[in-house]
Amino acid sequence: MLLAIDVGNTNTVFAVLSGEDVCGEWRSATTDLRTADEYAVWLTQLMQINGITPAQINGVIVSTVVPQTLFELRVLCHKYFSGEPLVVGEDGVKTGLTIMLDRPEQVGADRLVNAVAAHKAHPGLDLVVIDFGTATTFDVVSAEGEYRGGIIAPGVNLSIQALHDAAAKLPHIVVRRPDKVIGTDTVSAMQSGVYWGYIGLIEGIVSRIAEEYGRSMTVVSTGGLGHLLRHGTPVITHFDPDLTIRGLAEIYRRNCVTGTSL
Repeated sequence: MLLAIDVGNTNTVFAVLSGEDVCGEWRSATTDLRTADEYAVWLTQLMQINGITPAQINGVIVSTVVPQTLFELRVLCHKYFSGEPLVVGEDGVKTGLTIMLDRPEQVGADRLVNAVAAHKAHPGLDLVVIDFGTATTFDVVSAEGEYRGGIIAPGVNLSIQALHDAAAKLPHIVVRRPDKVIGTDTVSAMQSGVYWGYIGLIEGIVSRIAEEYGRSMTVVSTGGLGHLLRHGTPVITHFDPDLTIRGLAEIYRRNCVTGTSL
């Protein structure tokens, strides 16, 4: 079995996979204050609920956009699991993508992982991969498996928090698809602005990407609010909440020793 760890700016996802099957998935708030032993107490108890023991884990892969977390995660792997983890973005780790950027080392590990998973799931198609996380990212992957770059915009929840923090009379709202575009009170006006504003962002950026790229694009999305936003526009054709986890599993397969079983 493979333990895949995806450290985002807001949440950290731990998932156990057997082949293509996700056997368990758990998330915690991302912090650089948690020790390896604290991770272990929390994680092993949740694994046990799903009937999984640490002895069944024969590989670990980590993707992190918060470098300060990596030391304790390495200790976690050495002390409680299979030893040294594979870390996306480190020298020698193969993704199978050709990175067509001026500064390849600056690409976030999470964006590369998503690109790998999307290209594997939709081979032969030119893709825009959208991740609705702390930031909303758009990544362009060619039909040939080239990572062409992308766009980073503020995330939905980040925008809501900024509105609440900067404007004294604006409340903190929950994202939902409003019944009408024109709000008739403060909350509905904010919900409309956030929801339809992001739909406009998605449609506008995807349209401009396709125009600049010169080909039609297939749009694959993931991330916490992806399930809500995909219903607001026909532009998003595929949604996979486990895209990042599947990408981590694929990168592990491309790097693991011949004969290693997941």
